[in-house]
Amino acid sequence: MSVPRKAAAGALAVAAGAAGALLAGRASVRRHRERPDPEAGQPLWTLPEEDLGPIRSFDGTDLAVRAAGPSDAPAIVFAHGFTLDMTTWFYQWRELSARYRCVLFDQRGHGRSGNPPGGDFSLDAVGRDLRAVLDQAVGSRPVVLVGHSLGGMGILSFADRYPAEFGDRVRGVVLADTAASDVLRGLLGTLGASFERRLRPLTDRVLFDPGRAARIQRGMDRWGRDLAFLIGRTTNFGPDASAAQVEYVTRISAGARVEVWTQMARSLMELDLGRALETITVPALVIVGDRDAVTPKTSAVAMREALPDGRAYVITRAGHVAMMEQHGIFNELLDGFLDEVLAREQAAG
Repeated sequence: MSVPRKAAAGALAVAAGAAGALLAGRASVRRHRERPDPEAGQPLWTLPEEDLGPIRSFDGTDLAVRAAGPSDAPAIVFAHGFTLDMTTWFYQWRELSARYRCVLFDQRGHGRSGNPPGGDFSLDAVGRDLRAVLDQAVGSRPVVLVGHSLGGMGILSFADRYPAEFGDRVRGVVLADTAASDVLRGLLGTLGASFERRLRPLTDRVLFDPGRAARIQRGMDRWGRDLAFLIGRTTNFGPDASAAQVEYVTRISAGARVEVWTQMARSLMELDLGRALETITVPALVIVGDRDAVTPKTSAVAMREALPDGRAYVITRAGHVAMMEQHGIFNELLDGFLDEVLAREQAAG
């Protein structure tokens, strides 16, 4: 066979393989969507009824803040994950607001919050945003901080800058599917060291090129919902995930602003907040899904060991958004932890 014919045959083989993979992926997505889904119909987009925002942060960033629950009760502040928004805490605030003051906010550049006027998407800024929410929406009442993914990293950044808050206003911390350092290595490390070395330059090119990231985002829109669903399910969920939850999380994440995908993602890649764990002297609960491919179980174990008063729980068959996917188990863990750390305040109330 001549060289041109061999090249053409090779190209056809690659195209056929790609088409086959896409068809197989779509078939998998179709089967997943056709399964019985007990979460279908849940109004995941529902916001807590009280609008406390916008709250102005240290650099002029306006933060969207909502609340539900008794105004005089101990508070829980929920901080959501990367490219998501406060609605991912739907199952938690709906159940817990009967007994606690639940305060939720959108991270800078996410959801209904504004972009930082000076373009600061650093984790230090995220930690300082948390301080602004505490000062303006919680006050001096006892509070437990609950953070998922980026939200957990924001809590660590807050602890690094404001260690005196722990034991005073902050009585407990919950770190869910998050990490204290080297997120990219944790994500790519599941593929092996050789894949990490090969893929890191590609991720760096995307993170440092907003135009490239925007083109990828537009391409995802063109490729359609099936591919987005497949990627979202693979990266964020376990094998039994609700199709409605996958659709919802994927839609929020895919619609995140380009600055979040580039500038804030770059901050996460440079994450090194292991030292902050030592300053969290209050009880701390680390929760992780055993199928979490973004911040795997090894990250949770490392954090638990570094925390002065840490304990950990692994939720089986759950991925990176365990608080949605396995909300019954997650809420049971959270409720028990709140009873432990806020029992004195509740008794006094």
